[in-house]
Amino acid sequence: MPRGGQDSAAALDPAERAREIALRLLTHSARSSAQLRDGLVSRDVPEEIADAVVARYQEVGLLDDAVLAGTIARTRHHERGKSRRAIQQELARKGFEAQDVENALEQITDEDEHQAARALARKRWDQLAGVDYDARVRRVVGMLGRRGYSPSLAFALVKDFSRADDIGA
Repeated sequence: MPRGGQDSAAALDPAERAREIALRLLTHSARSSAQLRDGLVSRDVPEEIADAVVARYQEVGLLDDAVLAGTIARTRHHERGKSRRAIQQELARKGFEAQDVENALEQITDEDEHQAARALARKRWDQLAGVDYDARVRRVVGMLGRRGYSPSLAFALVKDFSRADDIGA
C-alpha cells in the first residue's frame, strides 16, 4: 500500500494512529509506561486508547518498567556519579512505580555511593587547588549536593581532603 494510503488509514483509525505514535516515541528513547501514556495523551490520543496501547506493549515486552528503572539507576550512578536520592527523584519524576524504584536502587550499596562521592569530590578538590579555601569547600560541597549527596558526607570528605593536604604540605 502506498504511504499516502497508510497515512489516511491511520487518520481514520485512532488505535492505529496511537500505535504509530507510541512506536515513534519508543524509537526516540526508552520510556516508562507513564511517560509513554503521557506522550500519547499529549498528542490527542484518547486516554482509553493510550491505556490499551501501554497495556499491550507491556504484555509483549516492549515496555518493562522494572528493567528500565534498573538500567537508569545503574547508568546515572556509574556514569554521572548521582546518589540514590537523586536517582530516586528522577525515577519518580519519570512515573515509575515505587516498587520498581526501590528494586532499582537496591543495586547501589552504601559503599558504592560513598566511593562515588569520594571520587567525584577528590577530582573536583584537586581541580580547585589554586582557589581560596572557603570557595574550594563551597564548590566541592555544592557539586556533591547537586548530585544528591548529603551535606554531612560532603563536608566530611572535604575535611579529609583538607587534612591530607595539610599533612602533605
